[in-house]
Amino acid sequence: MRGVLMSRVGKHPINIPKDVEVSLANGILTGKSKNGQFRCEINTSVVSVEISDSKVFFGALSDDKFSRSMWGSYRAIVFNSIRGLCSHFEKKLNLVGVGYKASVQGANLVMQLGYSHDIIFPIPAGVKIVCEAPTVIVVSGSDKQIVGEVVKQLQKFRSPEPYKGKGIIIEGQYVHRKEGKKK
Repeated sequence: MRGVLMSRVGKHPINIPKDVEVSLANGILTGKSKNGQFRCEINTSVVSVEISDSKVFFGALSDDKFSRSMWGSYRAIVFNSIRGLCSHFEKKLNLVGVGYKASVQGANLVMQLGYSHDIIFPIPAGVKIVCEAPTVIVVSGSDKQIVGEVVKQLQKFRSPEPYKGKGIIIEGQYVHRKEGKKK
């Protein structure tokens, strides 16, 4: 029989930086700083949360599988939220293809991706999009999940293509190249 599985992530406390203010009330963990704020609803019937000595501690209330999995998940979500309040999360996108380029015009990102028309993407609240070069887009924000969602939405306009390597490619992403037709 297997031993009791323990969360390796959940048992580590989260240090609260000096410029971040974290509070817990009625199962809702909130945090504020100059960069923004976050709000996380915690299922208090599954996970216990305690704030003391500028640290946040998490614990599983029972030994069932769901409780143990939520213990580590809540800890990871809160850790990323606190980290986002200190420094923004950032992802770079490279536009690879002939004539592919992007620019920020007002509250919209305008992209030319080889279609007959320009693609206009409204920039969501809480996310900052900057074009460092015509072919490099930088998406940043304090919420890791929202930054990742925006990056995937942008990538859907022109997914990486395996034959010519064209498309919107996240920096560090590997595009598996395939061999084309032979004569």
